[in-house]
Amino acid sequence: MELDLTSSLFWIAVGQIILIDIVLSGDNAVVIALACRNLSPEQRRTGIFWGVTGAVSLRVVLTVFAALVMNLPWLKLVGGLLLLWIAVKLMLPEEEDGHDIKASGNLWGAVKTIIVADFVMSLDNVIGVAGAAHGSLALLFFGLAVSIPLIVWSSQLILHWMERFPSIVLFGAGLLGYVAGQMIFSDPGVIQLLPPLPAWSAKAAGAVGAVLVVGLGRWLEQRLLARQDVTIV
Repeated sequence: MELDLTSSLFWIAVGQIILIDIVLSGDNAVVIALACRNLSPEQRRTGIFWGVTGAVSLRVVLTVFAALVMNLPWLKLVGGLLLLWIAVKLMLPEEEDGHDIKASGNLWGAVKTIIVADFVMSLDNVIGVAGAAHGSLALLFFGLAVSIPLIVWSSQLILHWMERFPSIVLFGAGLLGYVAGQMIFSDPGVIQLLPPLPAWSAKAAGAVGAVLVVGLGRWLEQRLLARQDVTIV
């Protein structure tokens, strides 16, 4: 996809990248807060700045690498299947002890904790954004340039929105399913196995992925909630 600012497809893809970044980066605000909670107020600001800077830089490098290799045969298939699992997992209730992040008493220890934790947690984000970019580095950089400042400076507000409006998470999971369906369907290895198909088939595959994620996620969510109710009783 070319960098055409007048194209509706371009802005739709940018919107997908921004929403994926927002939905999948909510936990990072919690990680930053936990890693810096033992620092003084002045050190906390510095630690957050350098930790986020290092984490974002590392994420950009990983995302660009993923976008470059995504067109190799079968990688989109693997990435799409993994993204489907990530999307379903996003809809499930989190465990109470899900953030095992130790607070650091010194500035650079907190910075290292933020960078390492973000690296471990960024696999879903990298795959989702690379898939939404459709192999376009120009689109990838544009989307990241818009979304990263939004996440860095509005992380607490984003977390509040996601808690107050659960539909944001539901919509985000459906979007990930849509991107995953298109990734799988557009894999060069998969295309070679299929007969010639109409142009709208890629969108249909994305729609199937979205419905699959939302349906399976809801079903698993209800099962987990029912199991928790039985355990409490």
